[in-house]
Amino acid sequence: MTRRKKKHAAHANHERWMVSYADFVTLLFAFFVVMFATANADKSKAKVVAEAVRAALGQRNSREVADVFGNMVGSGQGVDHAPKIDEQARLTRTTAELMPYMQLLQKSLQAEIKRGNVEVRMAARGLTISFKQAAFFDSGSDVIKPSAISTIGTVGQALLKIPNAVRLEGHTDNVPIAKGRFANNWELSSGRAIAVLEVLTNQFGIPRSRLAVGGYADVAPIASNDTEEGRARNRRVDVVILSEYGATNEPNPSNKN
Repeated sequence: MTRRKKKHAAHANHERWMVSYADFVTLLFAFFVVMFATANADKSKAKVVAEAVRAALGQRNSREVADVFGNMVGSGQGVDHAPKIDEQARLTRTTAELMPYMQLLQKSLQAEIKRGNVEVRMAARGLTISFKQAAFFDSGSDVIKPSAISTIGTVGQALLKIPNAVRLEGHTDNVPIAKGRFANNWELSSGRAIAVLEVLTNQFGIPRSRLAVGGYADVAPIASNDTEEGRARNRRVDVVILSEYGATNEPNPSNKN
């Protein structure tokens, strides 16, 4: 008579809790990924954040999740180390701050805008009024045409009502200067910006402490230099009314005029 072997009772698996714990840690890490990305919101990073979350939810353990997200940040694809305000948010705040002045200038300069002599546009750093070279200067010259003084005066009258700092920025196309009193487009663009400054301060009473001048030659075009129409747009002097954000990168002027 054969003896039946006694079946040993199955041992309890005391490590099953580790599976649930690992899943919990994975989800918790995914949660912090989302919170970290949200605190440093940047539209340009939205795709990367989404990929990080998907990767987190698709991994089996927290170590793999950390590797995925760490690789993204380390390769420069992730959130910047220093939080940056979104460009669209800057533009929204600038528009709210300067829109009344934009509407005032568009109304005051309506005829010049229609003729194509002036262009008014809003950007994150401020409100820009572009004086087109053809209406304000002869080719290769920094002498303002007498017919353009009244237009500059219209802008000057508006600036007296606006407390913001102002930058005067000269621009040219990419065609080198053949001859004349200026050696290159850098000198020409700076000279034209200074000429507008002199009119604003001497004839219309704008305090010099509110103004700054820059010459950009052809390095900051607003249109293609491959066409005559584009080059004509690029030959300009910009009067930039700086927003609160735009002024943060400017030196703090003295209170003297």
